[in-house]
Amino acid sequence: MASRPVVCVTGASAGVGRAIALAFAAKWGAAVALIARSADALDEVRREVDRLGGHGLALPLDVADDAAVTAAADRIERELGPIDVWVNNAMVTVFGPAESLTPEELRRVTDVTYHGSVFGIQAALRHMKPRDHGTIIQIGSALAYRSIPLQSAYCGAKHAIMGFLDSVRSELIHDRSNVRLSMAQLPAVNTPQFDWARSHMPYRAQPMGKIFQPEDIGRAIVHIAENPKREYWLGGPAMEAILGNFLVPQFADYYLGRTAVEGQQTPERDDPNRPDNLFEPVEGRHRMRGRFGLPRYHLRLTSSGPTARLATVAVGSALAVGLGMLAGTALASRSR
Repeated sequence: MASRPVVCVTGASAGVGRAIALAFAAKWGAAVALIARSADALDEVRREVDRLGGHGLALPLDVADDAAVTAAADRIERELGPIDVWVNNAMVTVFGPAESLTPEELRRVTDVTYHGSVFGIQAALRHMKPRDHGTIIQIGSALAYRSIPLQSAYCGAKHAIMGFLDSVRSELIHDRSNVRLSMAQLPAVNTPQFDWARSHMPYRAQPMGKIFQPEDIGRAIVHIAENPKREYWLGGPAMEAILGNFLVPQFADYYLGRTAVEGQQTPERDDPNRPDNLFEPVEGRHRMRGRFGLPRYHLRLTSSGPTARLATVAVGSALAVGLGMLAGTALASRSR
């Protein structure tokens, strides 16, 4: 197996993680280590990886367990060879107003979405740094920059992992290391998340805005592994949300306060007794796509390096003036 590129993907049983694993198998013929909690779902993904010309290794575990993540990295190195790419994708969320979230729910979202990523980064670095080679890709979200209502725990965890990653990046620069770190900020994606996440809302959850398909995200992550840069914004909506928060954050607060609570719910009532995946996987429902059978949009990748940022900020400056004036008018009318 050492002749194949070795890739590890967390959260690989469904949605974006599953798409990433299959994309590496199809494009690279990679040996793909698959990490998630459901052994049955991982075995299904492993067979798909093999059919696409890769070689799958299923490693059922909870990324919130640091010892299990460390042991998995050691096993990957023994059985597949040196890890070339580690992709942190595992996450859980809870939909609901901040005051409705229990301490247990808050801890669990943080343990998986933040600590699980931290443990993955640490495990990868322990193997990559001594040989001065490897790429770590962190799956982020536009919500790491621009938080929205009803997902406070998830948004907080995504903000936190950005801070951790920046510290690690500076440490690698100090050490003159060739290990690369890249973060991909995603738009809304059509995954099962909206059917099995825990929710305190009366209606079924849905993403806001344009919804992209997991397969397109998977191919984009392979591109990032081939061209690792500090950060990528995937899709126009992600770029718009991030730049909008840079330019007119108060307007974004107001706009999302008025639109994002209803905008994240369909007219259909949610089943309060349905199983959710916060603490245990929901068996038999792992798949790549969710229920949103929408047309496919072109997925544009924007590197958020200095040149790209200056260009996009310059282009958006005129818009910012207009939005700022609109925000001022809206806020003034609200205060009357």
